[in-house]
Amino acid sequence: MQMPVLYERRGPVAYVTMNRPRYRNAQNSAMTYALDEAFYRAAEDSEVKVVVLAGAGEHFSAGHDIGTPERDAHLPFDRRARLWWDHSDKRGAESRFARESEVYLGMCRRWRELPKPVVASVQGACVAGGLMLAWVCDLIVASEDAFFADPVVRMGIPGVEYFAHPWVMPPRIAKEFLFTGDRMTARRAYEIGMVNRLVERRELSSATDELAGRIAEMPRLGLALTKRAVNQAEDLQGLHAGMDSVFGLHHLAHAHNAETAADPLGGMDVAAMKEAGV
Repeated sequence: MQMPVLYERRGPVAYVTMNRPRYRNAQNSAMTYALDEAFYRAAEDSEVKVVVLAGAGEHFSAGHDIGTPERDAHLPFDRRARLWWDHSDKRGAESRFARESEVYLGMCRRWRELPKPVVASVQGACVAGGLMLAWVCDLIVASEDAFFADPVVRMGIPGVEYFAHPWVMPPRIAKEFLFTGDRMTARRAYEIGMVNRLVERRELSSATDELAGRIAEMPRLGLALTKRAVNQAEDLQGLHAGMDSVFGLHHLAHAHNAETAADPLGGMDVAAMKEAGV
């Protein structure tokens, strides 16, 4: 069986690679919990000073798994991110809120607090749930063929669960990004400060390695405290409380869809989302 996440340490850098390239690294629960294990492993390894998050194949991540043969949203997993009950034997909003509190908002918030710098290495699609993974990273290196999008407003939902949009980009740009659902090019993401480095595709791996290596020269505790300092400043600017409020709106939208549409996703499956995006 193919491992959904690969882990490798090279010197002081741990490489965590999403490994479902056949499905553009769509994130099912198996992958999400494997990512959690990998981040724990990197945090606990005293030799690791920097973590790189990457995606195997042509794309970083096409987002949450809403339609592959290995979709496993109905299955129970050992909960570690939030003190909440198992979603798999519940129904309706009770089930969805419990699951998304754990695997989406809860996991991402905890990964953001990993006490070591995390560098995202992004190529191809970085969409919806893929954005969430890139945004919890401290730095983003993107190839020129990368693109970013959060098209879930097409489902009647106000953005992904880890709602960092007004903090990673200016508010008017965030509104345009969400209102249209259009793809943002890597060049535009670099111009607005969402991406740190923009490189040619063939240079993505080496540029990421070079940046991670430079960071790894710094003292481990200094890096951890500096990361905490900047994260605290973002929280004082409303990031944490803002996410809580939008998470409630997100689930209001799911509940509305469940009453008025074919399903809590507003009847939008992979094919419909792809067609709308084109």
